[in-house]
Amino acid sequence: MDISLTSTIVILLMVMDPLGNIPVFVSLLHNVPGRRRKLVILRECAIAFATLVFFVFSGRRILDVLGLSDSSLNIAGGVILFLIALRLIFKHPEGVFGTDGSDDTEPFIVPLAIPSIAGPSAIATVILLVSRAPARVTDWILALAMASMITVVLLLAAERIAHMLGTRGLAALERLMGLILTAIAVEMLLKGIESFVSTL
Repeated sequence: MDISLTSTIVILLMVMDPLGNIPVFVSLLHNVPGRRRKLVILRECAIAFATLVFFVFSGRRILDVLGLSDSSLNIAGGVILFLIALRLIFKHPEGVFGTDGSDDTEPFIVPLAIPSIAGPSAIATVILLVSRAPARVTDWILALAMASMITVVLLLAAERIAHMLGTRGLAALERLMGLILTAIAVEMLLKGIESFVSTL
């Protein structure tokens, strides 16, 4: 299946989930001063982008070394994304990634860059894109850069968006994103199962 650049950007935005991450970022950065908060967001987004670019170029080799197939990657990515989606839909006391934001220290890499933005599903997605069409690696990098820029813009405006939507609005947004992510997770699982069955 030939996938367009626009479709790729949309898919990457869905798995990076900047809208769904707004409550996480607001919660974890509420004790960080305003100017420093922006720098932290830029830093975490840059780390997430670098991580995903690394997997664009090295993901296929890592899979080959480990002897993993596209089917197993699809299924594993789908399961992990499904679990994250469930935590978005059904509010968990420890938050989406097992933290409630009670730690007053400034977050570094975990959980903002990884796994909030560059999570297992995002990593699996970029590896699958390159695996299916390695000749289009330039397109995948461009799509990743565009999705990352949109993510940065949304997260820099996280406080304003959170204030505008309110607690109930954010909760509704989380559940909506969770619903969409559930559908993407099921699609990944079905593709993985279909690919596995076809090899039997």
